[in-house]
Amino acid sequence: MKKNKTSLYILAILVGLVLVNLLSSTVFKRFDLTKDQRYTLSDNSKTLISDLDSPLIIDVFLEGDFPSEFRLLQTEVRQIIEEFQLETDQIFINYINPIEDETTRERNIEELTKSGLEPYINTDNSTGKVTQDIIFPWAFASYKGETVKIPLLKRSITQGLQEQINNSVQALEYAFADGFNKLVNAKSKKIAILKGNGELDDIYMADFLTTVKPYYNLAPFTLDSVANNPQGTLDKLKDYDLIVVAKPSVPFSENEKLVLDQYTMNGGKSLWLTEAVAMDKDSLYNAAGRGVSIMRDLHLNDFFFQYGVRVNPTLVKDLYSAPIMLSIGEGSQAQMQPIQWQYSPLAASNPNHAITKNLNLVKFDFASPIDTLKNSIKKSILLQSSPKSKLEGAPTTISLDAVTQSPDEASYNQGPQNLAVLLEGEFTSVYNQRVLPFKVKDFKTQSTATKMVVISDGDVIKNEVLRNRPQQLGFDQLTGKSFGNKEFLLNTVNYLLDDSGLINIRSKEINVAFLDADKIKEEKSKWQFINIALPLIVLGLFGFLFNYLRKRKYTA
Repeated sequence: MKKNKTSLYILAILVGLVLVNLLSSTVFKRFDLTKDQRYTLSDNSKTLISDLDSPLIIDVFLEGDFPSEFRLLQTEVRQIIEEFQLETDQIFINYINPIEDETTRERNIEELTKSGLEPYINTDNSTGKVTQDIIFPWAFASYKGETVKIPLLKRSITQGLQEQINNSVQALEYAFADGFNKLVNAKSKKIAILKGNGELDDIYMADFLTTVKPYYNLAPFTLDSVANNPQGTLDKLKDYDLIVVAKPSVPFSENEKLVLDQYTMNGGKSLWLTEAVAMDKDSLYNAAGRGVSIMRDLHLNDFFFQYGVRVNPTLVKDLYSAPIMLSIGEGSQAQMQPIQWQYSPLAASNPNHAITKNLNLVKFDFASPIDTLKNSIKKSILLQSSPKSKLEGAPTTISLDAVTQSPDEASYNQGPQNLAVLLEGEFTSVYNQRVLPFKVKDFKTQSTATKMVVISDGDVIKNEVLRNRPQQLGFDQLTGKSFGNKEFLLNTVNYLLDDSGLINIRSKEINVAFLDADKIKEEKSKWQFINIALPLIVLGLFGFLFNYLRKRKYTA
């Protein structure tokens, strides 16, 4: 009887195991047990790829024998792609090592670099011998004949490699989702690049325009017609989702301001790069090596005041600033050298906002401070100068000779200054309870929910032009340093126009634990002994003791 019960019990277990295996082969479920949910895609990412009707092919070039930091990034890239693949069977992946084959190595490096995939040169001297590795932390994504590049490494001039890798891991989902968005979603939003008030020529915004073009439809829009047909100009402007006003130098008329105000009242978004002091670095390159900064009144003070900000007619000087290249010496002995230039603040970003999270420093030139005023509009400070800042009034003479003099550090004590502010909410019209300069059809005193960003320096968007060719925005040709201007502006535009919330993926926090390289180097011998020699010693002692006790027991 007992034997039969035992047999039935074993049979039931076997049948149960078979049923469990059959069920598990048909039902698939993953559980993300990480505290930061790093392996869980956001709903926005899932929605983005839910309707793929053709293969989306990803070519990842982050392959090879890498240092530990890049192996971590490599693993995380594979994990995030796997998460995307679990949502659809239309994503296919190729992992490619472009420098594996010596015969094609140089050609591949040249072709990838020409395609805009800048390699990362990793220098390692941890073993006492200096080695350099060429790494391509990039991917291509292709869909229906279109291809976009996806950066896998967020570079920074102020952070070490581990911190750059950490920021990159946090940004991986957004990097891929952003690339997929360019391929999958047709451009529907329209951006008007405002003209007619002395704004920057297109050649000085070429890199910015090229950067946002894959996302949105762009068109120039002039306010010249406001003088003759203000209502018609307003009606046409309402067709655009965002206006970009880049470094205007000609004052705005009341008619133009009313058009822009009513555009905002109707829900239009705007990006303002405006200046309260007229001064350019080019003005200093003359025989005297000096220029005079003067106040620039664009007649926008009441405009911004009503919305909740004020751009002050002073200049921010910052000890934490970008260098300027100057010729030092005389005659044939003169050499170009980078000298710290306090009029070029390197603005720190708000680490808690989706626009500026994990953002490199943003370079300004002759920026003004922005005050925020109390009203119902929500205000978020996006960029600030360092705490070691001071203000300089206008007009004042600015001379290149100043760079040869040591700054009085004690005077740089006026704290961080706001250089870029985001405004969100329901705006009150500048012309509320005022006489209108022209009759507006359906005049509104209160806006629907909308957004606006005010930046106190037009040079943030301005790229250099060499031999009549626009250069990369945020890249300093002379020092070889890259700043975060382009990414900041792209994130800003995406945030202002992103109704799906895709940009908010950038706020995802992922905690990555790294080993302390210095501590490893100091305690290398100790841990080698603990992990290799100590087990052998313990095993040897155990064997000796075992044999001793055995002989003692059986030797009589």
